[in-house]
Amino acid sequence: MDYFHRDGGELWCEDARVRDLAARFGTPLYVYSRRTFVEHYRKLETAFADVPHVICFSVKSNGNLGILRTLAAMGAGADVVSGGELHKAMLAGIPADRIVYSGVGKTRSELELAVASGIRSINVENVEELRVLSEVAVALGRRQECSLRVNPDVDAHTHEYLTTGRKENKFGIPLADAVRAARIAASLPGIALTGLDMHIGSQILSPVPYRMALEQVRSVVGNLRAEGCDIRHLDIGGGLAVRYDTEDPMTADQFHDEIIALVRVLGVDLVLEPGRFIIGPAGILVGEVQFVKEAGGKRFVILDAGMNDLIRPSLYGAHHRIEPVVDGTGPLVQTDVVGPVCESGDFLGKDRQLPSLQRGDQVAVFTAGAYGFAMSSNYNQRPRAAEVLVDGAVATLIRRRETFDDLVRAEIDL
Repeated sequence: MDYFHRDGGELWCEDARVRDLAARFGTPLYVYSRRTFVEHYRKLETAFADVPHVICFSVKSNGNLGILRTLAAMGAGADVVSGGELHKAMLAGIPADRIVYSGVGKTRSELELAVASGIRSINVENVEELRVLSEVAVALGRRQECSLRVNPDVDAHTHEYLTTGRKENKFGIPLADAVRAARIAASLPGIALTGLDMHIGSQILSPVPYRMALEQVRSVVGNLRAEGCDIRHLDIGGGLAVRYDTEDPMTADQFHDEIIALVRVLGVDLVLEPGRFIIGPAGILVGEVQFVKEAGGKRFVILDAGMNDLIRPSLYGAHHRIEPVVDGTGPLVQTDVVGPVCESGDFLGKDRQLPSLQRGDQVAVFTAGAYGFAMSSNYNQRPRAAEVLVDGAVATLIRRRETFDDLVRAEIDL
């Protein structure tokens, strides 16, 4: 569900007309509906109200401070995967005891920042990381709680690049090695193993992979407790799907009902790391048509927004619904919606049935709130887009458009 709708043939975000936003802030432009992501967060909070839990928003999906501050005010925690994300989460007011740190390649300086900040837990990916974390904690005179991230070797039936829980993926410790890793953790000073963590992928439509993974993790929790480990929390990651086109994703209540019995039997606090589920449907990318071109028997609509603004279609072959901001007239035309970047892979949608768009028209690319701006770049030396947060009829600029000066600000001219 989202709060983008049409009235009089025009696209609105809540009570703000998108055409007016584009005129005011320019394009390319990311537009976020506050009401949408607030309600999606509340759906998860309500669904899991019957068990001790914390919802740690996945900062990698969208790290804008305005969005993070809104979620922090609602009590959200954060799942971070870099020192930069940790810095942003704390700057946004998310308490350290509601932050978990994931990721396979944490540097020593990042671990030092995490331990010094006193975050809730560090999800450890391998035995060598346990040893480095112990050294860091001892050097800082701290005792850091951590979790073992295990790899349950479960196929989440999602895109190859979005799966994280199969044995051939780079993530986590094989289940068979969990007890050995726990014994090593117990022998190291400065750390305490208090949790287990898993993450099996992203854009997961069915609860079946979660149930399969939890069935396996349940035995690991028992084995670790038999070793004397005080396992108090279970982090089941994120990955809940959203609707990009015709998908039928799980609701928060359906997800809860399918897994809650397996969670309760373990007697643990639950940690969830949703990102896409909360912020994905809350955002659109607005671009303006620069040119319309007929070539090779195809019709190309060339926007001022491209793969540097939204790379998912080029990277994953991801499908995002595309619509004109103002309804067109006449028959629909098969159209490739492409960008200005100097790459043949620069497209936002291929073979779409759209009205006969003209120069100056605007289009909206939907479900772009997650992994949209977060994955954008300055490729071709293109300044990144502005971001706007809409709350009812009020639109607030939460990131200004970059300038050419921004492109060279960090460079040293010899």
